[in-house]
Amino acid sequence: MTTYSKLTYHVVFSTKHRVKSIREQIREPLYRFIGGVIRNRAGHLIEIGGIEDHLHLLVNFSPASSVSSMVRDIKAHSARWANGLPETEKRLEWQRGYGVFTVSHSNIASVRTYILNQSEHHRTRTVEDELMELLKRHHIEFDTRYLFEAEHQG
Repeated sequence: MTTYSKLTYHVVFSTKHRVKSIREQIREPLYRFIGGVIRNRAGHLIEIGGIEDHLHLLVNFSPASSVSSMVRDIKAHSARWANGLPETEKRLEWQRGYGVFTVSHSNIASVRTYILNQSEHHRTRTVEDELMELLKRHHIEFDTRYLFEAEHQG
């Protein structure tokens, strides 16, 4: 029997120390590049969005690839690519961790809208607040002292 699967994830990750390095001039090319990384690993980018210090991805990953290996490849390849651009004003580095949440087929449209409205959403909320809200909504236990790892320590 053939394997059938459609695993949809909402992935969130920030720049290291929340540095605002995803500038307007590299944003769209970066999004296209990330889409290519995902396609090259047999995945499908449904939506991408964010602001200067973090990204949201709505994706389907192949069941042959783990979420952790996909996110690792997206981060590594996109940072290397972006830092090779003359338009990159601030070095792009990603935080170590990420948030990932499963999305049911019936919620894809609402998550997509949420991702597309990041600029408006972040007029009143930090990325830290947003991540804590997502963790709570998905009933994921966390300790705020360790939420952003050692990035706040020296």
